[in-house]
Amino acid sequence: MQKIITRFAPSPTGYIHIGNVRSAIYPYLAARQTNGHFILRIEDTDQARYVEGATDLIIDTLKWLGLEWDEGPEVGGDNAPYFQTERREIYLEWAKKLIEKGRAYADPTDSETIQKYRDEDNAKKVPYLYRNHRPETFPEWEEGMPIRFKADPKPREWHDEVMGDLKAGPEVQDDIVLIKKDGLPTYNFAHIVDDFLMHVNMVARGVEYLSSTPNYLALYEAFGIDQPLLVSLPHILAPTGNKKLGKRDGAKSVTAYREDGVLPEAMLNYLACLGWNDGTEQEIYTKEELIEKFSLDRIQNSGARYDEVKLLWMNGQWIRKIVDEQGIDALYPRTEGFWPESAKNYEDEYKKRVLAIIYDRLKTLSDLREMTSYFFEDPKFDIEQLLTNKFVKKFSESELTALLVESISKLESLKTWDEPSLKDALNELLASTGRKPAELFSLIRISVSFAPFSPALDLTLNVLGRETTLARLNKVKTALSLDQQ
Repeated sequence: MQKIITRFAPSPTGYIHIGNVRSAIYPYLAARQTNGHFILRIEDTDQARYVEGATDLIIDTLKWLGLEWDEGPEVGGDNAPYFQTERREIYLEWAKKLIEKGRAYADPTDSETIQKYRDEDNAKKVPYLYRNHRPETFPEWEEGMPIRFKADPKPREWHDEVMGDLKAGPEVQDDIVLIKKDGLPTYNFAHIVDDFLMHVNMVARGVEYLSSTPNYLALYEAFGIDQPLLVSLPHILAPTGNKKLGKRDGAKSVTAYREDGVLPEAMLNYLACLGWNDGTEQEIYTKEELIEKFSLDRIQNSGARYDEVKLLWMNGQWIRKIVDEQGIDALYPRTEGFWPESAKNYEDEYKKRVLAIIYDRLKTLSDLREMTSYFFEDPKFDIEQLLTNKFVKKFSESELTALLVESISKLESLKTWDEPSLKDALNELLASTGRKPAELFSLIRISVSFAPFSPALDLTLNVLGRETTLARLNKVKTALSLDQQ
């Protein structure tokens, strides 16, 4: 198998969204599977859209996901620097090579004239191509003057590892800009040079770049260099499936999901499988399994619908997987910052006990704030919530009071407050009261938590402890008794 040398080359123009991340995952997996090389390169030549701090966010997100790079920022390498703004002299040198070959030219045409050409073509209802307005003579290049490629339009054919055999006619090839007025290269030019100098032999990017590929092929040809494997990644689609996923479709940045308590393992797993599968029914993959099973030919050539419900389901699976395989101590450190404010006064061991009985109900770690607050502070007292519960509302307040009196008496009599004793006591209460579990347990559960749901009742009461449990049950009993007076 060919050793893959590839790269992730994001632009620091804002938050990193899930489409960006998937464009990093696939080349990473291909490189790791072949014991190859994964490069991080920052394509920061679009200074008008540059966002301060975006590079740090990119680096932090890749680290969080476990997508370590072999070469690039913070790591170094033989092909430094890895920021394109620091490589401008390299691009100018390569552009001048094309000028010497007669395949590029300095173009002093101002933007107003270029717009005039565009308007003329639009008026004639013909496609605008700058090469049709190419100057007859070219001046010597001077600093501040753009450099354009001199196209050689002809039919182009190429193979894409995802989209198959493709071809395009000469009408889509043009005199693209290589070096802008500010001396920085365009993406269309810089990535060709960088990929060659960094020995990249596989390029993965979004399918939106397919229309530009004929121009890239022309540049490879002009330089006399071999093209790399080309991998076009279809769009991630909105949940409706009829358009490319965007901010308005509810998808959040990777950072926002992270702050909501989505685990990196789940995010990596979900995005890797969003448009790829290994031909089996498997859904939960570790990074190691993804590396082992990944293949370019299993990437689907159509868009994949984004499904946040599936992501959150997968996150819940990963929460359980971590605890079931490694224990609660493996998950607990990850919960920092996700507990309710009232939990800050409690010891780690108590919070671990809470986590141990609630983890299998979590979809995200941020669910801890709502699901566990009653373990750390008295819940908001709402007798109507109790009286309107579908299992409790069939009883009168006097019947509920009687059930609570009997329950409190039984629990008070326990010599040992632990799960086995509580389970036995609750079962004995079912027998002595003649009530169904949903009826009696709902009464006790709501009385101690006033929460929509809770873990198994014996587990909940055990963690809450004798004093808190009995105090909350007595508070409800008293309120019901007063209502009857």
